[in-house]
Amino acid sequence: MSKAEAFRALHRRPGPADPLVLPGPWDAVSARILAEAGFPALATPSEGVAAALGYADGAVPADEMFAAVARIARTVDVPVSADIESGYGLPPRELVERLVEAGVVGCNVEDSAGGVLKDPRAHAEWLAEMRAAAGDRLFVNARIDTFIHGITDPEKAVERAVLYGAAGADCVYPIGAPPQVLPVLRSAIEGPINAFAGLDGPDPAELGELGATRVTFGGALQQRAADTLRGIVAGLRRPRT
Repeated sequence: MSKAEAFRALHRRPGPADPLVLPGPWDAVSARILAEAGFPALATPSEGVAAALGYADGAVPADEMFAAVARIARTVDVPVSADIESGYGLPPRELVERLVEAGVVGCNVEDSAGGVLKDPRAHAEWLAEMRAAAGDRLFVNARIDTFIHGITDPEKAVERAVLYGAAGADCVYPIGAPPQVLPVLRSAIEGPINAFAGLDGPDPAELGELGATRVTFGGALQQRAADTLRGIVAGLRRPRT
């Protein structure tokens, strides 16, 4: 079984309380630690990788992002999916080939750019082109940004999910959806649903019970690691007694 096939199979979970948990490495060291901890696959967060590279989220040049995720993918034996924001303006075929060259087997792609939601039908057509170029080589996670843009009506997210699924997306990611909305989305959306988990919010098992197929954490792990380092550094600066 190829890594892409293995990653796809991981989304067929045995029960609702057992979602696929995909922690987000931001560099090679964090990827190795997470793989050694036993996670069967990883999903890079654009925010965490951006911080590691010294950029604000959304400001990483495409070449640097692909190089970063390639380093992560070659460091571990488990499948890796990459957050590629809104695709860096690349044509779908070129985007697919660059992802495959980087050694990743999946991607997370947003349906907004520059703070503006994309037209859902135009984005679905773009996803269909990406699917045609990728075949079975990539697992495409289509992010739905309605909630983070202040559109709280779940039906608006469902409309996009249906279009993206029909275009060939393997999974949809209604980022920012409140946990209590997940059952509504689950009842209306066929196929896997990705839910975001904050480190202080509902745990993955709870999100699975609400309807999530897989759970990711965005840049939360990198932020927590940075906070831990700040605490260590503060201790180093204390005067000796």
